[in-house]
Amino acid sequence: MTPYEIIICWSKEDDAFIAEVPELPACAVDGPTRAAALKPVDVVVKEWIETARSLGRAVPEPRGRLVIA
Repeated sequence: MTPYEIIICWSKEDDAFIAEVPELPACAVDGPTRAAALKPVDVVVKEWIETARSLGRAVPEPRGRLVIA
């Protein structure tokens, strides 16, 4: 599982759940259920990192989990 934070929310506009990795710009996937949106996240994060490295761009270090107290 990715060490990056993942935010899942419902998008009325897309009529789908969106799983977004906010630390990696434009890194997001969607699906008809939360589970379906979450399932491909690891693959998309890996591809995002590979693409960034191949373009010589920086890859952010994971910040850890968001905690709301």
